[in-house]
Amino acid sequence: MSRWGMAVDLDRCTACGACTVACAQENNVALGNPDRPDQLIRWMEILPAERGKYPEVSARLAPSPCQHCDREPPCARVCPVYATYRNVEGLIPQIYEQCIGCRYCVNACPYTCKHFNWSRPEFPAPFERGLNPDVSVRNAGVMEKCNFCYHRLQVVRDTAAQEGREPKLGEYRTACQESCPTKAIRFGDLDGELEGVRENERAFTLLEDLGLMPKVIYLKEKTS
Repeated sequence: MSRWGMAVDLDRCTACGACTVACAQENNVALGNPDRPDQLIRWMEILPAERGKYPEVSARLAPSPCQHCDREPPCARVCPVYATYRNVEGLIPQIYEQCIGCRYCVNACPYTCKHFNWSRPEFPAPFERGLNPDVSVRNAGVMEKCNFCYHRLQVVRDTAAQEGREPKLGEYRTACQESCPTKAIRFGDLDGELEGVRENERAFTLLEDLGLMPKVIYLKEKTS
């Protein structure tokens, strides 16, 4: 069984924002109202990442999707209707039709990766022509988040089944990974393509002290 994860090399990342745009386009994320930035939804954000201890602290911008916690994800623990959960491959999906919009998960997520739809997303012309038919458009009153482009995994498996073969290594790719011009984002099986990434001397995860074992692993900038 695969354990899907992501590695983000901050030595390569230029914070260009291509991953943010690709993610929104791939997953039918609404443009949002510029007059209400507090209601803006972005599954992939470019956020400041700090490291070190005062006074030796440094910060830089880093891509930040859902961290897909591998150990007791807080959002899943508090959801009263099991609309969000951890599946056997370590992904944290969101069942939109099951969500009641209580927003417990928003308060529980330490990474601020969950978003509430205050209104039904709108896609003015000509943007509606770019909607992805493989991804549903969420209704008002439900939560949404990054799911590592899970629909792409389903397509890969369906295609492989039709061709009478097993999915190939590296065939399942996220939109943010494909769009990154510097190849700073790598995605794959933590026991396959990304095997050993946690043991890299540059590897770290966000809020490590919480013990949630996030599957988005960052690599520090090289010192030389």
